[in-house]
Amino acid sequence: MAGEVRQPIDIASFERFIASNVPEIKVPIEVKQFGYGQSNPTYQLTDKTGKKYVMRKKPPGQLLSKTAHQVEREYRILHALEDTDVPVPKTYCLCEDSNVVGTPFYIMEFLDGRIFEDPAIPEVTPEERTAMWKSAIETLAKFHRVSPSSVNMADFGRANGFYNRQLKTFNTIQVAQASAKDKDTGVPVGKIPHFDEMVEFFGNPKTQPEDRSTFVHGDYKIDNVVFHKTEPRVIGILDWEMATIGHPLSDVSNLFTPYTTAAIPEAVAAGRANLAFSAGATPGLPSKEQCIDWYRQVAGWDPAPVMTWGDAFGVYRGTIIMQGIAARYAMRVASSAKAKEYAVQMKPFAEVAWTLIENWKREHSKSKL
Repeated sequence: MAGEVRQPIDIASFERFIASNVPEIKVPIEVKQFGYGQSNPTYQLTDKTGKKYVMRKKPPGQLLSKTAHQVEREYRILHALEDTDVPVPKTYCLCEDSNVVGTPFYIMEFLDGRIFEDPAIPEVTPEERTAMWKSAIETLAKFHRVSPSSVNMADFGRANGFYNRQLKTFNTIQVAQASAKDKDTGVPVGKIPHFDEMVEFFGNPKTQPEDRSTFVHGDYKIDNVVFHKTEPRVIGILDWEMATIGHPLSDVSNLFTPYTTAAIPEAVAAGRANLAFSAGATPGLPSKEQCIDWYRQVAGWDPAPVMTWGDAFGVYRGTIIMQGIAARYAMRVASSAKAKEYAVQMKPFAEVAWTLIENWKREHSKSKL
């Protein structure tokens, strides 16, 4: 998965820092860059002894948002969770000095396991597929059970008003992202379809779910967890840059996005649905209802009554992320080799979010009759 370095770093400077601050890593080191990591460039380090590590850094150039790319926050929560029952890679150091490799970075353990880009996990048996999804869901529920104050992280985010804060943040971010112009054509990325209407819907206190407060990962999904090399269990969670304290429904809906979009004809038509998640299409793939039940048993609360609202917000949030990728691609500072592919999906994904909102309105209109 690691190969050509698309965003070079000063290896000599990096090695000097490691030699002085991270005695576990033996210089010289070999550096490769992973293909994943839409936001923060991610590198594989191999030291003199052959042992592997991972370094994540802020991207180079002008950043569109002060709230994104916060590798410092990634490091902090990973370090805090190391002594809990939540599987995370061990951290070794955080460097906030931009003079070393150009931007702040941290180094963590390389997890020797399996990462699956396709959440349907087609490479395994039906029995393993069931067990792996169950493990991913129970891992998320364990994470949501950890009290921030129990790991000295009560100040990691505000305890209340998560969705309203998200809406405010997204509005600020999307303004900057929409105005980003393509480096070659000068054409701006543009506004997300139905954006204002979606903000009005999600900001309505009459529609919002009851407030809850837990840690949230911010981008919890199958390709952000590492499974054991041979066993169907999660050994680590990756990509923590959007972690905070908030509503656990946001993580649940994000994980269930493949189920959500596979049930929406507009998503299928737009090419935004994984048809493997259509009912009965993939042996061993649990139903969404079964997944919710697994989560409820471990987390201690039931997201089922507010799942439709959460699904709609999750897809809306996905459009913000895609717009960000489109903006970084336009400015030619995107860290992922797949950035252009994701960028073109912004507008179709926004239509899916709007469809889910309309579905929610119809459901609740019927319930009042």
